Formats: sequence, structure tokens, C-alpha cells
Amino acid sequence: MFTRLGPVELIIILVIVLILFGPSRLSKVAGEIGKGIKAFRDSMKDDEKDKNDQPKPPDDQPKSPTG
Repeated sequence: MFTRLGPVELIIILVIVLILFGPSRLSKVAGEIGKGIKAFRDSMKDDEKDKNDQPKPPDDQPKSPTG
């Protein structure tokens, strides 16, 4: 069915993309993709930080009888 892409196939795809978009447009697209990935990672780190910063209830308080 489907096979994995080898190095030759990847080079062919890269050459086709380079011909279609040109080197200047390709560098702009790559830069925008990089910025998007960085923003995504930063937002994921912020979410993790927010989760860890939430105060936890103290353990020394008695628990409810239903819990």
C-alpha cells in the first residue's frame, strides 16, 4: 500500500516545492511555520505553568464523609 518516503523522494519533493514557490517565498513560509511552532510551544508551557501554579487544598483539613 503506502511506503515510507526515502531521502531521494524527499529531495524530489523539496526541489518541486522550491520551483513552485521560489527561494525567497520558501524562506518566508519556513520562517512563519517556525514562528507558529514557537508560539504553540510557548502556549503549551504557559498552560503547564498555570496548572502548576494553582493552589492545592491543604492536606491537614478533614475530608467530607461522602468523599
